[in-house]
Amino acid sequence: MTITDDQVLDLFADCLAGEPCTVSGLGLAAQTIPVSRWIGDADASDRTVLAHCGSPTIDLGCGPGRMSEQLARDGVDVLGVDVAAEAVAQARARGVNAIHGDVFGALPREGAWGTALLADGNIGIGGDPVRLLRRVRRLLAPHGQVVVDLAPAGAGLTVGLVRIHAGSRTSQSFPWAVVGADAVADVAAAAGLSVRDVHEYDGRWFAVLVRKEIPDPCLS
Repeated sequence: MTITDDQVLDLFADCLAGEPCTVSGLGLAAQTIPVSRWIGDADASDRTVLAHCGSPTIDLGCGPGRMSEQLARDGVDVLGVDVAAEAVAQARARGVNAIHGDVFGALPREGAWGTALLADGNIGIGGDPVRLLRRVRRLLAPHGQVVVDLAPAGAGLTVGLVRIHAGSRTSQSFPWAVVGADAVADVAAAAGLSVRDVHEYDGRWFAVLVRKEIPDPCLS
């Protein structure tokens, strides 16, 4: 299940349009949704993550497009994908090649992407990171990789329901997950991937995941 409920998407569109919003759930206090950061330019930590993206890259949950925009500036062939029409419109307005789509639906160039990017906590999409990574794995070329933002080491794995709040309005609950740097190896392995690297930059944790190497029985 992904964030496809119209009521949730309408509220999220208002957030992207500038209405102050918070998100709550997963046992945490309400947190401000960092829209001002998403609509800004890529910062130093973003560029550190993006330095690990190879061409071509599919930016899943691209939002208003700052990461895709920076990749394009760096000469990377990139496609942004988001379920929120407002996010896609904002991404296109800044020159990003972006489409309105669902990671679990049909997507262009399936099986040919060099990198799949899951930035800004998008490993949480659908509330089942193993299922998500299995799907993402099918988008990759044989030697492709996933670059994924993570919660800090020690956060573990948390799955559950969250809600978006804007003023007096609250969205319906939808599934989400948080994956810490200490939990990513097990999650990746269950999805047929392995962790190549885990990095930390200025408090931001991210990892590069690759397909598991399957031993050739003829060589054993």
